[in-house]
Amino acid sequence: MEPVTHFLTGACLGRAGLNRKTGLATLTLVLASETPDLDIVTLFGGSVSYLEHHRGITHTLLGAPFVAAGTLGIVYGIYRLMLSRGRKTKLAPRWPLLFLYALFAVLLHIFMDFTNSYGVRPLEPFNWKWYSWDILFIIDPILLVALLLALSVPALFGLISEEIGARKSPRGRGGAIFALVFFVALIYLRDFEHRRAVNMLNSVTHSGEDALRSSAYPTYMNPFEWLGVVETQNLVKSVVVHPQTGELEDDTARIYNKPQETPVTLAAKKSRLGRVYLDWAQYPRVEEDSLPQGGYKVMFTGLRFARISSEGDPPPLAGYVILDSKLNVVEMYVGGPRPQKPR
Repeated sequence: MEPVTHFLTGACLGRAGLNRKTGLATLTLVLASETPDLDIVTLFGGSVSYLEHHRGITHTLLGAPFVAAGTLGIVYGIYRLMLSRGRKTKLAPRWPLLFLYALFAVLLHIFMDFTNSYGVRPLEPFNWKWYSWDILFIIDPILLVALLLALSVPALFGLISEEIGARKSPRGRGGAIFALVFFVALIYLRDFEHRRAVNMLNSVTHSGEDALRSSAYPTYMNPFEWLGVVETQNLVKSVVVHPQTGELEDDTARIYNKPQETPVTLAAKKSRLGRVYLDWAQYPRVEEDSLPQGGYKVMFTGLRFARISSEGDPPPLAGYVILDSKLNVVEMYVGGPRPQKPR
C-alpha cells in the first residue's frame, strides 16, 4: 500500500487502545507501519536496482524483527531528545512491549502489501517467489477515507465539546476500532469479489480457447470492477470483469498473441533487468524494436497493470533493455531512461 494508508493504520492501532499500555505506543506504531519502505534507498543504485530489491529483505519474516528493532532505535532517540528538552510522556515507555508493537506493525505492513497486485517475497532469502493476494489496489480510496474519518471526526467533535463546555473524555477509540473492523470487512468483501471474478474468467472460452491460467486485479476507483488477465495456448487477454453483473467487457478487451522468441529477446531476457523483471512479472510481455541508429530496444511490460495505462501507452513499470547490433547490453532502465548529465 502507499505510505499514507500505512501511517494511518498505525495511528488507528495506537488510538484503538494500544496507547493505554505504554508511552510512545502511537509513535512506535506509526513509524513501524512504514519503516519497511525505507528500501526506497535502493533507488540510488538505479531503477533496475530498485525493482530488484524493492519489497525485499525489509518485507520478509526474517527481516521483520530487525526492522522493528531499527524502528525502536529511532523511537528511543526521539525519547532521549524529548527528555533533554524537559518533556516527559504521560506513561513511561515499556521497551519490550514497544518492540512487540513495532514487530506487529511491521508484519501488518507486509500483510497489507501482500493484499495488492505488486506482491511481496516474505520468505526471502530461502524462497524468492513473489506472493500477492490481488484484492486491494495500491491506493484504495475507500480504505483511505475510512482511516482518515476515524482519526479526524473524533477530533472535530472534541473541539465542539470543548466549546460548549462538555466534560472531556478519551476520544477516538471507537472510531479507530471501527476503521480497523471496516478494514477486515473490506478484505473479506474484496476476496469474495476477487474469487467471483476469477471464476468468471475460467468459466468461458477466450477466442475459442480454454484458459490455462487466469487472474483478476483490482482497479483504482471502482471496487466492483476488476482487470482480468487470461492466458491460453496462443494468446494473452486483458479484459474488464464485473462480478456483480456477470459481465466481461469483451468489446474493449485487449488480445495479445504470444510472440515468437528471437535472438534479440533472448539476449534481453538474459540481462540483469530481464532476469529481475521476468521473476517479478506475472504476465510478462516482451517486444522488440529496431533503433534507427542501429541496435534494438526491448520492452518488458506486465499486463496486470495494463488497465491504468492509456491505449497505445506502455503500462506503468515497463522495463527497457537497449542492445547494440551485436546484442550486447548498452543500457537498462525501468519507467524511463535516466536523465543525461549536462556537459
